[in-house]
Amino acid sequence: MGTLCRSKRLLACLLTAGVLPLLAQEDMPPAAGRGGGRGPAAGRGNTREFLGLGPAPDAAAAARGEKLYAPSCGFCHGDKARGAEGPNLVRSEVVLHDEKGELIGPVVSQGRPDRGMPAFAQFTKDQLYDIAEFLHMQVELVANRGIYKRLNVVTGDATAGEAYFNGAGGCKNCHSPTGDLAHIGSRYQPEQLQGRFIWPGPSAFGGGRGPASPQKVTVTLPSGETFTGTLKRQDDFDISMYDSQGNYHSWQRDAVKVQLEDKLAGHRELLPKYTDRDMHNLTAYLVTLK
Repeated sequence: MGTLCRSKRLLACLLTAGVLPLLAQEDMPPAAGRGGGRGPAAGRGNTREFLGLGPAPDAAAAARGEKLYAPSCGFCHGDKARGAEGPNLVRSEVVLHDEKGELIGPVVSQGRPDRGMPAFAQFTKDQLYDIAEFLHMQVELVANRGIYKRLNVVTGDATAGEAYFNGAGGCKNCHSPTGDLAHIGSRYQPEQLQGRFIWPGPSAFGGGRGPASPQKVTVTLPSGETFTGTLKRQDDFDISMYDSQGNYHSWQRDAVKVQLEDKLAGHRELLPKYTDRDMHNLTAYLVTLK
């Protein structure tokens, strides 16, 4: 389970690159949970939307699933699914898209013999659900910094933030304080403003609240032939699309070269470059855009 589609790539990047701790001073609330709408972390800065997390994992099922996962999968994927001889499942496209085992279950039960993964046909439907919940719990435990309660993040210099916006940050190339960002400081809390430029996603600045716009994709076959159109679906194993004439195409993911349109490339390029000062200054500037 390896390649990530763009919609989940940011979560994997944050989980593995240590970007989450770069936020302002944080204080973890008691019993912070993964679930949207449940527990003290619910609704806090739309973090779960930014990170692409699904429903809260079932703790009891996850505990049962760990006992099944450890002897069957742990030797390859690690005892906490962080990877060993096999891939890290916390970053798996299948795991991140799965809700209740509907994607993980078939992969576990049928295996991927062509990729060296044996089938585990002995597991029942309930057991496959438990294994899926164990994997979801591992994602939750790795990502839980993103649901911490944030303290005051307006500690920067607004003038320096404006200079960064117009200069080194390159923000003005895509955004305007009198255009798409007009009155942004009145619409969002400071921690939400900071989260939206650190965690770029469909609902970040300019993304709107409606469904994400179709993503353009170019697929190049080993022969050199290319297909360009709209992405239908991409997971760890397959990619499908509709070309400009509306014809449907599908290929094995590792048999083709895929180039996805990324409208948020500028944001992603800044992720490893931000300093604490940059983030706080830029936040302070955005807050002034009333």
